[in-house]
Amino acid sequence: MKKVTDEQFDVAVIGAGPAGLMAAIRAAQKGARVALIDRKEEPGRKLLMTGNGRCNMTQDQDDVAKLAQKYGKKGKFLMSALSAFRPGAVREFFAGNGVPTKVERNGRVFPASDQSKDVLDALIRVAKENGVTFLYGSSVSGFTLENKTISKLDLKKREIIARNYIIATGGKSYPTTGSRGDGYGWAAEMGHTVVNPTPVLVPLKMKEDWLAELQGVSAGSVAVSVYQNDKKQFAQSGDLMFAHFGLSGPLALNMSGAIGKLLAQGEVKLSIDLKPYLSLEQLDEIVRNDFEKKGNIKLANCLSDLFSPKLLDFILRYSGLDLEKHAARISKKERQQLVKFCKGLEMHVESLFGFEKAMVTGGGVSTKEIDSKTMQSRKIENLFFAGEIIDVDGPTGGYNLQICWSTGHLAGENAAK
Repeated sequence: MKKVTDEQFDVAVIGAGPAGLMAAIRAAQKGARVALIDRKEEPGRKLLMTGNGRCNMTQDQDDVAKLAQKYGKKGKFLMSALSAFRPGAVREFFAGNGVPTKVERNGRVFPASDQSKDVLDALIRVAKENGVTFLYGSSVSGFTLENKTISKLDLKKREIIARNYIIATGGKSYPTTGSRGDGYGWAAEMGHTVVNPTPVLVPLKMKEDWLAELQGVSAGSVAVSVYQNDKKQFAQSGDLMFAHFGLSGPLALNMSGAIGKLLAQGEVKLSIDLKPYLSLEQLDEIVRNDFEKKGNIKLANCLSDLFSPKLLDFILRYSGLDLEKHAARISKKERQQLVKFCKGLEMHVESLFGFEKAMVTGGGVSTKEIDSKTMQSRKIENLFFAGEIIDVDGPTGGYNLQICWSTGHLAGENAAK
């Protein structure tokens, strides 16, 4: 079939996820004629999955310096983008387009409706209102370059000519939604360095079979210390979720990237402190007082104020104590054994799950080759990047979608100039 050359656009955006949609909207708002291209027939499938279908849109933090710290060493690269489109501006954008927001625990921002579909629908509606041309079901076969400039975008059935191009194809996480990492190959072909993509914010598969007994149990505000070769490597605190395969929840996900790097070097052990805000002595005192008050009660019915029933049952059984024994008959040695178990529950990491379970992709196009003030490529004159394809990621809690909104907004604005 002969290819048809479409009339020229000012900006062509490849990828109709959150970053691509925001980039297209911003470019169109600045007066550009925009084409939004996606090989899928429906945009934003991954966005619909975020926050368990509720869409954790951003963080309730408008102090850019503090916000940037959450992204570690790459936070400096994001400063301009975050300043140009802060979380507060994101909330104003969506509220102004029919999606009011609310703030929940740990500063997480969600749509008031708890429906990620409302977020996606608003983006598509605003894009259409601003005249964005949607080209769904359009697979990119390559870019034609002339003197370090893209002269045209080759699709399977047509060619797109634009003044500027934005790649916002995302990473490799959740490949069933269409995230195949195609953008990495295109960037590499155009001379960009691509830092090896890795699964980030992914559950931990553990070796211990007994974890199946704790499936579905949440443990809030715990501390996890990570060891390798009997040396403590690092520690973090947060909320943990036990699963039949191992550990999930915000804390496990946030630690997964660093743990993955350690696993490449050898065995990794975790030590979980279930009551990190209490010292060993303080917890021992609380347990002792509870045993004294309930001396004639069986151990199985004690300490109900400290732990949830399922977690407590596990702790009492696996700490090696006799559950039928009355509290008054528990020796000091047995009590301290129980306390130490609560302050240092040990387990071993078998592996991380892959991209199919990862919320985000680590790695991507090197930030050294992208102008942080514009999102413009330092290699190709009329190329810009936005979103997960860039080598920067953050913890759970809306931080990664904020990257999409901010870099997409900045890329769209500058590509329209």
